[in-house]
Amino acid sequence: MTFGIIGSGSWATALAKMLVDNKHIIHWWVRKNETIRLIEEKGVNPTYLSAAKFDTSLLKMSSDIKEVVKNAEVIVIAIPSAYVEAAFGNLTEEDWKGKKVVSAIKGLLPGKDILLNYYLQEQFNFSLENYFAVLGPCHAEEVAQEKLSYLTFSGNDITNAAKIAAHFTTPYINTIVNHDILGVQYAAVLKNIYALGAGIAHGLNYGDNFLSVYIANAADEMAGFLKKFGVEHITVGEHDLDEDPVTHRKTPNYAASVYLGDLLVTCYSLYSRNRSFGALIGKGKSVNDVINEMKMVAEGYNASKCIYNINKSVNAAIPIAATIYTILWENVKPQEGFKRIEEELV
Repeated sequence: MTFGIIGSGSWATALAKMLVDNKHIIHWWVRKNETIRLIEEKGVNPTYLSAAKFDTSLLKMSSDIKEVVKNAEVIVIAIPSAYVEAAFGNLTEEDWKGKKVVSAIKGLLPGKDILLNYYLQEQFNFSLENYFAVLGPCHAEEVAQEKLSYLTFSGNDITNAAKIAAHFTTPYINTIVNHDILGVQYAAVLKNIYALGAGIAHGLNYGDNFLSVYIANAADEMAGFLKKFGVEHITVGEHDLDEDPVTHRKTPNYAASVYLGDLLVTCYSLYSRNRSFGALIGKGKSVNDVINEMKMVAEGYNASKCIYNINKSVNAAIPIAATIYTILWENVKPQEGFKRIEEELV
């Protein structure tokens, strides 16, 4: 397989490191030519994840997205969801023919309120059978430090998901596969919203005892939303089969790392940009000030509005996510919002 990576932020850089450490030549779309020059000179991304070192002989970088898509069989998309439409503006249906896509996006397209797979289907007639998602729990900073992490690759075609995953497996990355392609993506969107809320709670000086109750309730709320959405495998302690015929592991349920594990690490970790975003809101900064202050995009901000809109038709009970939306988008004071949340927790 030949791989292309779209994006040059911290998560894109971490994924590039995994492939290069496995001696893959990668075609890498980097938006700025100056960044390309610096990576070629220094062997590191000077802006994001500078601890990750590259054998530059394996990097085929370009600021022309068409060139990268053309030269790769598997396209890994790792840009913020808000930038997808602008980045793909010059691509056509023909460019995507015969390609496989791996989404590393943990958000919904703002304004459209849809996952990347629906956008690709609508815009480029791209089949879900050739679409996969890669999700954590996995912080880019720990990948750079080569601390053991787990990635889940999901797709309707679980055999090809396993083949793709094998190329990312390293001594510091264990890979898992499942076929819950929609469920894992919505879980990733929701966990970012809840992590942003965890940050607000931290900024408001709530303690660990409260946070544990908050996260437990967020996990339950997430499962309820996914169930309403028709997602399977969310019952803790129950498995469809003792062993998956492809992976020979237990079949996944809601306690698996890609659901509950990713929620926990995103809510607790100091590396979490969504938690950091929320902490600044909790300390009294405005949304605009936080956006201007942070170099990295916190997907939970736009996702809170997208999920709020989606839930008008899903009609799941999501009082935590809905309250976080009102804090971020309707100028409800964080203290007032979390008083509401306190009353919802069980």
